[in-house]
Amino acid sequence: MTISFDKAFGIHQHALVARSERAELLAGNLANADTPGYKAKDMDFQSALSQAQTNQGFSLSRTSQQHFAVELSPPGTVQFRVPNQPDTGDGNTVDVQTERNNYMENALQYQASLEFLNGKISGLLKAIKGDSM
Repeated sequence: MTISFDKAFGIHQHALVARSERAELLAGNLANADTPGYKAKDMDFQSALSQAQTNQGFSLSRTSQQHFAVELSPPGTVQFRVPNQPDTGDGNTVDVQTERNNYMENALQYQASLEFLNGKISGLLKAIKGDSM
């Protein structure tokens, strides 16, 4: 009997990749906070996760016509962030506080996915070794 790691780890392995890519984008935004003309970028994590779910062979479906239909951009697409402050004159759209908050939130969610994976791996090791708690 073989173990399918894709089924065992679920979506968490894909979530780590998407979170890592988003962390790079957010860090780039912070690094370019003082660069004239730099436009803040971000990616839609939900669409990247939806793509990962599709690759896993399952997806969320609309079960009622009263549910909202959500149309997102293609998965993993890097998009420019809509600025929430007026232009300061140099064309830079990076808001340092927003970027720091997004980066911290992304880091916490990355850590949560690592914890989920750690739990899955621990469970598999117990099953392989035949350990009983």
